[in-house]
Amino acid sequence: MLDNNNNRPDLPLEIARRRTFAIISHPDAGKTTLTEKFLLFGGAIQMAGQVRAKGEARRTRSDFMAMEKDRGISVSASAMSFDYQGKEKNYRFNLVDTPGHSDFSEDTYRTLTAVDAAVMVIDGAKGVESQTQKLFEVCRMRDLPILTFCNKMDRESRDVFEIIDEIQQNLAIDVTPASWPIGVGRDFVGCYDILRDRLELMDRADRNKVSESIKIEGLDDPKLAEHVPANLLEKLKEDLEMVRELMPPLDAELMAEGSLTPIWFGSAINSFGVKELMDGIAMFGPEPQIQKAQPREILPEEKNVTGFVFKVQANMDPKHRDRVAFVRLASGHFERGMKLTHVRTKKQMSITNPVMFLAADRELAEEAWAGDIIGIPNHGQLRIGDTLTEGEALRVSGIPSFAPELLQGVRAGDPLKSKHLEKALMQFAEEGAAKVFKPAFGSGFVVGVVGQLQFEVLASRIELEYGLPVRFEQSQFTSARWVNGPKAAVDKFTETNKQHIATDHDGDIVYLTRLQWDIDRVDRDYPDVKLTATKEMMV
Repeated sequence: MLDNNNNRPDLPLEIARRRTFAIISHPDAGKTTLTEKFLLFGGAIQMAGQVRAKGEARRTRSDFMAMEKDRGISVSASAMSFDYQGKEKNYRFNLVDTPGHSDFSEDTYRTLTAVDAAVMVIDGAKGVESQTQKLFEVCRMRDLPILTFCNKMDRESRDVFEIIDEIQQNLAIDVTPASWPIGVGRDFVGCYDILRDRLELMDRADRNKVSESIKIEGLDDPKLAEHVPANLLEKLKEDLEMVRELMPPLDAELMAEGSLTPIWFGSAINSFGVKELMDGIAMFGPEPQIQKAQPREILPEEKNVTGFVFKVQANMDPKHRDRVAFVRLASGHFERGMKLTHVRTKKQMSITNPVMFLAADRELAEEAWAGDIIGIPNHGQLRIGDTLTEGEALRVSGIPSFAPELLQGVRAGDPLKSKHLEKALMQFAEEGAAKVFKPAFGSGFVVGVVGQLQFEVLASRIELEYGLPVRFEQSQFTSARWVNGPKAAVDKFTETNKQHIATDHDGDIVYLTRLQWDIDRVDRDYPDVKLTATKEMMV
């Protein structure tokens, strides 16, 4: 258990048992499979699914969009809560599964503002991949503590020292092994648990079974030879000697500030090493942390409830055109039926039907504590970046919105349905799935996204959820920037550059550009006007 502030009072027990974390990885490293096993060992599901399930075999619980099921990738970040019986007490895990695909990095970025730690999943054969590196950088910006899981050790994988070296080189973070693999690929028999001097053996026959654990009195225990072939035992002893000499011990403080990561080895698909990782999250993962906000920070132990919206998901249940705002509670003890102030509009909201998530399943949340993630169904009042409080005008800060990297025009297949299209686009804009710009000149909309795959997802969702076929077309514009500055300067600028001006779904002024030259020209000709590639998601 980590706590960055040693002089603060102990947290109330219910809050202290919360662990809120995200799983980050490159696509295909086995993140969704690991999520499934977490739910399995937490007792939340009876049988784990496979991402690319054959025929009617169980699909994974955390992927609920049609496209996710077809392609076997996670597109939208989903949140899940479940209990886990640790060594000392029962913990409440709030797990946020992030999209691994780089085209959805903005959704992931915002998700990481709602967690206190991250579990980084690495493929034993491929090591640190590009998307892992990008996501890691986001964690670093937020100083998130990181726990690492090296997956797929039952397949042919690289030398363990090489993998650790690559993590240290590429991510500039110290690594300390919490377990050590015995053999790789076909010869992989299990791991030696360094933290508890145990031998963990993998059962290849039953993928949903927790591995067998054998208590060992150090590396000279004769029991080791009964379970581990002589050649692998010899190598294990040599490796561990090197580990103890060359690698730093597990230091809770260094881990809390994000400069040291413990690493576990295993095979998520064979349920191996997962339980040890979960014990690690319980022991070393941080309790709910202080939340940055204006005009003051929010402490989790405060009596009053505060929470902020980090994600909006529309149409989770296509039959009911619903919109659910995912809210991370930053402080207090929330009870169903509470009245909270919506800080942006200064209006009171009665929260009568909040939900807790088990992937696409949800149940009414009678209560929740700081650290928990609840869903609030609403009809568009709640947006990303909104803060809810028991009256105090606090605004959680640090939730960014990024300028899109790809812009396209959009048209409804049926010209008579352009009103429907506008409604659908606004819904996706508020959800954060895309940026939607209304140009000052001409009709239609310009849609901006971070990655090409998002256009496919949007088209498929608009057709599925609104029964509206659409087509995206080339736009003359290539990027967008928000316009800031004194009102007089901005008014003069927009009047002169009308053909480049649009508004986003919040009504903020945006400058649409064709070339970098456009941006340079504005910098030169309008010194009082500032063009920015990000804007803070709060009003």
